[in-house]
Amino acid sequence: MQRAEAVEGAVVTSTVANMMNRDHMRAFFRRAAALVAFVALLWAIHLVNWIIGYGLNPAFGLIPRHVSGLDGVIAMPLLHGSFAHLMANTPPLLVMGGLLVATTTRALLPVNAVVIGLGGGLVWLFGSSAIHIGASGLVFGWFGFLVARGFVDRSLITLGAALVVGVLYGSILWGVLPGQPGVSWEAHLFSAIAGAAAAALVRTHVHVPRLGGVDLD
Repeated sequence: MQRAEAVEGAVVTSTVANMMNRDHMRAFFRRAAALVAFVALLWAIHLVNWIIGYGLNPAFGLIPRHVSGLDGVIAMPLLHGSFAHLMANTPPLLVMGGLLVATTTRALLPVNAVVIGLGGGLVWLFGSSAIHIGASGLVFGWFGFLVARGFVDRSLITLGAALVVGVLYGSILWGVLPGQPGVSWEAHLFSAIAGAAAAALVRTHVHVPRLGGVDLD
């Protein structure tokens, strides 16, 4: 009887584990599809912007300390100055975004709300007088979130993966420094800070193994 109960318990546990794995895979594919759709939306918006002579940039770009530029807090990641600008942002968006959707199991919308709202708000308050556009702020926000979350969750896998992506895309690490003509280093820096803040403020976790018995505080 005990053996039969043990076998039945093992079967139930295996079934539950398989269902959870399938749920994780379905959730991952949904998030990955949303990421691809978002990048496709960026290209569609840019095509319209190009056709009308980039008129969307001054109309909806983020202009620090101007009420008329406050809507740019939300619109800034959707706008780009050229096809080369968007092409430069597309690979790190897909790679860093792919890492985000593969490891973060919930609360992606609140995380992105903090990255966009707080990061863009800081640019509006303290950024240089210019029209700030581009999705690179999102990349830096995701990078900041993954690195900070790696420390919070004591996950060297997530932390190491984020740093590897940062090294591969050198602008991730150097883009927060001032002095680069035509580059909104403020958006990069403040978005990275906002991503780290999201890791501390938003109740979420990274779906990767943790290091037991390791204290990184």
